[in-house]
Amino acid sequence: MKSNFLPAIRELARAYQAFTHYSAAHVRELGLTPPQFDVICTLGNTQGMPLCRLAEKTLITKGTLTGVLDRLEKKGLLKRIVPPDNRRSFIAMLTPEGEALFEKAFPAHGEYLEKRLGKLSPEELDEIRLALEKLRKAF
Repeated sequence: MKSNFLPAIRELARAYQAFTHYSAAHVRELGLTPPQFDVICTLGNTQGMPLCRLAEKTLITKGTLTGVLDRLEKKGLLKRIVPPDNRRSFIAMLTPEGEALFEKAFPAHGEYLEKRLGKLSPEELDEIRLALEKLRKAF
C-alpha cells in the first residue's frame, strides 16, 4: 500500500466534513435541510422533472427523496403533477413560493460559500477541481 494513500483519503474526508458543516449551517438558516435545499436548487428555473431524473440530479436516494418531497409539499414549496400520458409517475415542480425561495436562497448560499472559497485563487480552485475530477475518475 502506498504510504500517502491513507493521509490523502483522511484529508479528503476532513475537507468534505468541513464543507458540509459550513454549508449546512447556512441552509438551516434558510429554513431548509440540506436535502430540501438540494431539491429546491435542482428544480429552480425548470418546469419540473420526474422523480427518477430528480434522483439522478441530486445527491439523494429515491427512498429518501420521497420523504423530502413530502416535507417540501407540506411547506407549500413543491407540488406533484401526474402527467396524463403516464399515470404511474409524477413530475415534481416548485410552487410560486418555492420558486421565490430558490431565487432568494440560491444566490445567498453562493455568496455564503464564496466567503470561504473566495480566499483561494482562481488557480488554486482550478487545481482542486482537476484533482477532484481525477480522483472521481479513478472510481
